[in-house]
Amino acid sequence: MDLKPSATAVSMNAVPPYGHVIINAKWRGSTLVQNFKGRVKTIFEDELGVVDLHLSNRSCVLYVSESDLVAGNDYKRKIVRFRNSNSKLSGIVIVEKTCLSEQYFSGLQKFVVLELGLTLLPVASPAEAAQLIEQMVHGESKESPFRKKSMSRLLDPVVLNLVQKIPGVGKVKAMALLKHFCSIYEISNASVKELEPVVGQAAAQQIWGFFHNQFS
Repeated sequence: MDLKPSATAVSMNAVPPYGHVIINAKWRGSTLVQNFKGRVKTIFEDELGVVDLHLSNRSCVLYVSESDLVAGNDYKRKIVRFRNSNSKLSGIVIVEKTCLSEQYFSGLQKFVVLELGLTLLPVASPAEAAQLIEQMVHGESKESPFRKKSMSRLLDPVVLNLVQKIPGVGKVKAMALLKHFCSIYEISNASVKELEPVVGQAAAQQIWGFFHNQFS
């Protein structure tokens, strides 16, 4: 496997238009893309290197599937390349945490968050991943009309289910978090002090620990 870093994993000047995501061409026709269902417009690109999705001029995503986790450790080298090639962007790793891959999740979480300093967001399926990416795409635009619309889309059952997977978060706290923060990505980057007024001190610490450096 060639571990030489690419010159640039993605153009630093490439800024997707509002509601769009630049996505690695290998995902064309995939279940993930199909689950966007028109809510996120895709721009396919062959030159993204190890990056799977380029959300804005601030962040990019690497997707680790269930099969990647179960197959072995090659995905770790890919994550390292992803981190090294995109040091000026906020690196987000989305991972499929399923019944088959759950046993490998803790090790991956420690590797990604503690050793590499990246954000790790677990999903149960490509459908949940698509919903999460939609949240991030719309949440990254300061002028996004998505923020001004009814909370009905933010409180979609799929999104609520994702947030309720965080330790210490039930339905009531999940709804409160989604009303206060515009996306799951923002929840993952909130400090304990920012979370406390929404969910209380104990839950705030659990949420922060889940996304950062405390593991069960």
